[in-house]
Amino acid sequence: MRSNTFIHGIVALAAGLVLAQPVQAERVKDLAAVAGVRSNQLVGYGLVTGLNGTGDQTTQTPFTVQSIVSMLNQFGVSLPPNTINNLQLKNVAAVVVHAELPPFAKPGQTIDVTVSTIGNAKSLRGGSLLMTPLRGADGRVYAMAQGNIIASGFGGSGADGSSITVNVPSAGRIPNGATVEREVPMQFGADGSLILNLHRPDFTTAQRLVEAINTAVGEGTAAALDATSVRVAAPRDTAQRVAFVAMLENLELEPGEAPARVIVNSRTGTVVIGRHVRVMPAAVSHGSLTVTITETNEVSQPRAFAGGRTVVTPASEVTVEEEGRRMFLFKPGVSLDEIVRAVNQVGAAPGDLVAILEALKQAGALRAELIVI
Repeated sequence: MRSNTFIHGIVALAAGLVLAQPVQAERVKDLAAVAGVRSNQLVGYGLVTGLNGTGDQTTQTPFTVQSIVSMLNQFGVSLPPNTINNLQLKNVAAVVVHAELPPFAKPGQTIDVTVSTIGNAKSLRGGSLLMTPLRGADGRVYAMAQGNIIASGFGGSGADGSSITVNVPSAGRIPNGATVEREVPMQFGADGSLILNLHRPDFTTAQRLVEAINTAVGEGTAAALDATSVRVAAPRDTAQRVAFVAMLENLELEPGEAPARVIVNSRTGTVVIGRHVRVMPAAVSHGSLTVTITETNEVSQPRAFAGGRTVVTPASEVTVEEEGRRMFLFKPGVSLDEIVRAVNQVGAAPGDLVAILEALKQAGALRAELIVI
């Protein structure tokens, strides 16, 4: 009974959300993005100082020692060669710093950065990142990062070796921790057209986007290149193009409906069935076989004056229980509600439902894409 309630609750909820609400118009801003207007990834290598004894063990991370020696040399501090290998820098950790540079970011603006250890430092809590250049894929420096690290995790250990860790203390963030130093060139007003790329490729949505733009601006303004891209004629002047794109972003249209799809999470038993899922004529039999093996110990004792001895003998009992196998019939083109009702009638558990759907797919009776995650 519990499995029936679970299946009906999960699947019927998904069906209700799809069936009860009509298709609503969405903004172009939520469906597509302008080609070339994109973010860029930045990465850098740096040092975190000020840790409370949770930094790298320098005997196992020689790159941390090399980084410290190189930094001190830049500040005019020279260490004797015989002391470099004996450095114990428990308050320092070598880290990788990465960030995302948004489009049109200008020099002087700030962005968030993420800091993570690459050595054996236990925690970055309370540490400060020293000035670290962040480079793009072309090797050029686009930002400089520095600041105090906010680490959400923490940990502790006892003298007997026991320890506890909450979240991940070996990584943290620095809000507004990097300053942009170089602007990424954007080809926003280079030619007389721009490309809108749909987040989810769909021929229906692309055609409706073309129709919405041509209706608002004029026939021939937009043309679909494929299921993802739509070319739009745009002003060459940068100021006029900005206003033109702002107008396009706020146009509304009804996107094409998603294809028939069944998504099954085999670990949690969650099943989501789309509104357009249909099943061709098929008969499904459902049942289960339970085998129970019971082991008991019996005492064998000889009669008086028989000259034997008491022994313990094992005894095994094997029982087999088979539920009544029930069969249900899917008629041509049954709807989602009928599928849920039929599965619940035979008392199928979430795992059984996955097996039924896979069997229907193999038999060619399931008219939908089956995705098991």
